[in-house]
Amino acid sequence: MPKDFAIVLNNGSINSAVITAIAAQKYRPVMIFADLSPGAGGRMRAAYDQQVGHFKPYREYSVPITLAGTGPVQNPTSAADPRQSANISPQLLDLLPLISLAMKSAAHHQAAAIYFGLRIGPSTDELAQATEYCQIWNEMIQMPCGQAETELLAPLLELEPWQVVDVGFQVAAPLERTWSCLEETAEPCWVCRGCRAREAAFQQAAKPDPLRVVRKS
Repeated sequence: MPKDFAIVLNNGSINSAVITAIAAQKYRPVMIFADLSPGAGGRMRAAYDQQVGHFKPYREYSVPITLAGTGPVQNPTSAADPRQSANISPQLLDLLPLISLAMKSAAHHQAAAIYFGLRIGPSTDELAQATEYCQIWNEMIQMPCGQAETELLAPLLELEPWQVVDVGFQVAAPLERTWSCLEETAEPCWVCRGCRAREAAFQQAAKPDPLRVVRKS
């Protein structure tokens, strides 16, 4: 009997909703929320919970975790900072504990795939580095970890934000159950960097933002 589970790292964002919808087309999702502030709640967690209600995954977990970039290093330009000494993007370094968590969950559920919403964009040096790291992580899963049939997938890696929105509409992702605002308020502020980036992505995709529609109705 073929494996039919996929581990999905989901943080309540647009990217997370889209990759979960993509994964759900082929697999039974097991959703994992990396709780960066255990016990604090928050709007991202609320959006994740709403997505859980939409996708109805086989299992869902909230796991407290500390990102590599949130340690005691005070000077980000110091040679003591591994992000600088190894010339690794902080975004990629921060993914290491998440990938490790996903690997353990994949082994437990005998999952066929791990989905995560990393997005770099096209034609950049960071994209080349991210692609290489995805290949390395796949090799780590399949050889040292003994998960020969498990695949690590980052389907949004090369996309622009507006393309993610476009894909989201194609796969019927619950975009109204996502959160982009940097403020911990009941409603999006629509003026912060996160809200402006969200608005620009929907405008460039020529799609209505269902979050605005829901709030106005």
